[in-house]
Amino acid sequence: MKQTMKIAALLMAILWGNATLAAEQVVTGLKTPESALVGPDGRIYVSEIGEFGKDGDGQISVIDKDGKAHVFASGMNDPKGLAVFGNSLFVADKTRVLKVGMDGKWTVFADADAFPVTPQFLNDLESDAQGNIYVSDTGDLKGKGGAIYRIGKNGKVALINNGEKDARVLGPNGLLMDGQGRLLEVDFVSGILYRIKIRTGEMEKVAEGFGGGDGIVRGSKGVIYVSDWQNGRVFSVSKQGEVKLLKDGFKAAADIGLTRDGKFILVPDMKAGELVWLPAN
Repeated sequence: MKQTMKIAALLMAILWGNATLAAEQVVTGLKTPESALVGPDGRIYVSEIGEFGKDGDGQISVIDKDGKAHVFASGMNDPKGLAVFGNSLFVADKTRVLKVGMDGKWTVFADADAFPVTPQFLNDLESDAQGNIYVSDTGDLKGKGGAIYRIGKNGKVALINNGEKDARVLGPNGLLMDGQGRLLEVDFVSGILYRIKIRTGEMEKVAEGFGGGDGIVRGSKGVIYVSDWQNGRVFSVSKQGEVKLLKDGFKAAADIGLTRDGKFILVPDMKAGELVWLPAN
């Protein structure tokens, strides 16, 4: 894979936490990048869908110490959201969830038939301190078939919420733990950020106006960052729920991550084939 870098030496320093920089840094040449996450080894992992709907051409790449992207795990279908627990990565891969070891070898953690209803579009992932994995099914991307599930450490899947239980569940996407027993979730169809009680599925609106809401991360001082895939934007949300536009101009800002030092938001620009280091304000 051909990669081009801007100011490679400084990017390496940022990756490994010994430099600060106000300007954005970019990795280019990625194949439909969807999600970015710092793994248990401190390296940055990026899911690459490849060609949508084409099975077997998806992969996970890692940004290594040399500041370049290398293939870490391959042979996936349409890998999207990433989560980490212990020394394993978990990947939402079309209609299943995969578990990937630090050697790059993967197994199916929860296949399509483990879900109460066959998933349509598994999208984002989140993990909790007990090792449960949460996954959003964005449904048909138009407001039908959306759901949020919890997968136990044994691979057993349980429904948290869907459109039948609550009509506000249209196209759930980004997930983020919000203290014990609660999730933040941004809806791709409505652009609304919700807080959900995991045990009951009860939903509370936190903020709105996120267009095609995609990824969520938590920065310093309780600030939440939310990406808008459809309109190419990244927002900040204060603890008081005040929404501010942080950056626009992306072609498709997908499932964002955060660098280990918390100074940069990792923005996979899906349609541009880039991973952008956006300073977190």
